[in-house]
Amino acid sequence: MFKRIFFLVVLSTLLIPYGCSGDSDITDDSSGGVDRSGNLLSAGASGEDIVNNTSFDRILIEIAYVDGFRPTNLSLENLTEYLQAHTQKEDIRYSFLPLSSPGEESLTLEEIARLETENRTTYNDGRDLSVYIYFADAPSVNDDESEGLVTLGAVYRNTSMVIHESTIRNLASKSVLITVTEVESTALIHEFGHLFGLVDLGTAEVNPHEDPEAPNHCDVEGCLMRAELEFGSGLMMALENRAAKGLSELPALDAECIRDLQAIGGR
Repeated sequence: MFKRIFFLVVLSTLLIPYGCSGDSDITDDSSGGVDRSGNLLSAGASGEDIVNNTSFDRILIEIAYVDGFRPTNLSLENLTEYLQAHTQKEDIRYSFLPLSSPGEESLTLEEIARLETENRTTYNDGRDLSVYIYFADAPSVNDDESEGLVTLGAVYRNTSMVIHESTIRNLASKSVLITVTEVESTALIHEFGHLFGLVDLGTAEVNPHEDPEAPNHCDVEGCLMRAELEFGSGLMMALENRAAKGLSELPALDAECIRDLQAIGGR
């Protein structure tokens, strides 16, 4: 069971009007030397490599964070449990890379990708699959707070993700019931679902369950990969209602998403 106090149902990919936003593919890279080709594919392209052990049997997650914006230890424990529950990977390790602030008021995915190129230190190597997660101190340039549209995170390559930590902390601060760890954990496991290739983002659906109104999201009620909460006020109300009920687990993948993962060798 994931360690948390209240149930959080954020979800949508990134633009989670208090949630997920537009995931994107940024696959070009100008650096030389290290072979980075296996980490420069489109988002969702490495679902099989992540969930089964055919090519890789270990995951190394590089946590790159702006000083003062490191994720909580409990969020990383929740992420580890989620990965062990849905992939064949038992050996999941973390490395930590503190970074100075880029000094931007907001960030585009192109700027985030450039920061990755400049700072990332781990790439696929032998039986080790590397994932890079950047915890930013600035919001997404696409946010519209007046409309309650804020981005919590995004996947933009097959092993690359950004979490807008400053936005998560700001969101959590608006409620006495919801913690940073709850919002952070939900954003992390939701975005990892996209790295798995869900929904139909590289991993084929066994049965149709992609939301026709929200591409790459699930249409099953209550699923982790559902994009039903599109506006800030509605999301905050839903989160606080669930927290008030004392529900004790993070949102989970539904049977259809699990079936998709099992079809490519996951659990």
